[in-house]
Amino acid sequence: MAQQVRGVVARAKGEPVTVETITVPDPGPGEAVVKIQACGVCHTDLHYKLGGINDEFPFLLGHEAAGVVESVGEGVTDVEPGDYVVLNWRAVCGVCRACKKGKPQYCFDTHNAAQKMTLSDGTELSPALGIGAFIEKTLVHAGQCTKVDPDADPKAAGLLGCGVMAGLGAAINTGGVGRGDSVAVIGCGGVGDAAVAGATLAGATTIIAVDTDPRKLEWARGFGATHTVNAKDTDPVEFIRSVTDGNGADVVIEAVGRPETYEQAFYARDLAGTVVLVGVPTPDLQAPAIPLIDYFGRGGALKSSWYGDCLPSRDFPMYVDLYLQGRFPLDKFVTETIGLDDIETAFEKMHAGEVLRSVVVL
Repeated sequence: MAQQVRGVVARAKGEPVTVETITVPDPGPGEAVVKIQACGVCHTDLHYKLGGINDEFPFLLGHEAAGVVESVGEGVTDVEPGDYVVLNWRAVCGVCRACKKGKPQYCFDTHNAAQKMTLSDGTELSPALGIGAFIEKTLVHAGQCTKVDPDADPKAAGLLGCGVMAGLGAAINTGGVGRGDSVAVIGCGGVGDAAVAGATLAGATTIIAVDTDPRKLEWARGFGATHTVNAKDTDPVEFIRSVTDGNGADVVIEAVGRPETYEQAFYARDLAGTVVLVGVPTPDLQAPAIPLIDYFGRGGALKSSWYGDCLPSRDFPMYVDLYLQGRFPLDKFVTETIGLDDIETAFEKMHAGEVLRSVVVL
């Protein structure tokens, strides 16, 4: 029987979000209903609200979430009611060309729930990243549910669902950071600090954090940065070279998504080094005008990182285990806990750079 629950909706571009009554249908084949325990407020949700993703309003916001499976539909075998899960937006299909090549982390046809959640008047909702988790209960494809150790605090574990995994994976999966490497991270919000934490976990010995906000640079030190540079005061490329024997970093992670910071990343890497773009650019931005000879002459690799190139079924349980062992500081990403009625204020704090993550607790 369909359920009526409270959830946060963006009805139109740029308008304040509202808390609405939402109808959640019973799960159909391959689907699951999950009772949400906690959900992080991610910049992607703000992009949805501002119309920066698409114009399929109204949106049901929220996607960085942990909770408990309440019910499952026909044919679901990987999860069952009572399972503690982190939600993901990469429910791999298993049959696309990426999956057939043994690279499901690049799946080109990920699954979402077939049914739609609706407003009380029957208006269909577009769930953010196919999840929609600023809600008491949500409907997702069962493949979007990744079982993890139930001892993990949902406020922390849910953050693996997007931003933390994006930064962590950009360092470890995409950038291939290893022991003894030098790493620079440009942009030290939630994703950038997760990249710093990932580089620390991977054994990098020189980790340089770049930002224009002293508060964010201090946060980065807390996640393992060995050096920090305020790009307002100092040329970050020259600084990165100065602390890497004049060479540049082995891996440079751009977590802003701007042409000017990408150009800095390009020139801040060592010869044959790697640049990873994990900051999400807006559609209007163009690549910097870097001479083609510089691409050729510097060698190495220029990569984009999609969701940290993660495979949720492999990565989420592993990083939750590391968190429970005290080896990965997920708790440090949680700046404050809030309720469903506080989302609009949380967006303002995030935009102002006052928080790493506000987390909705239900």
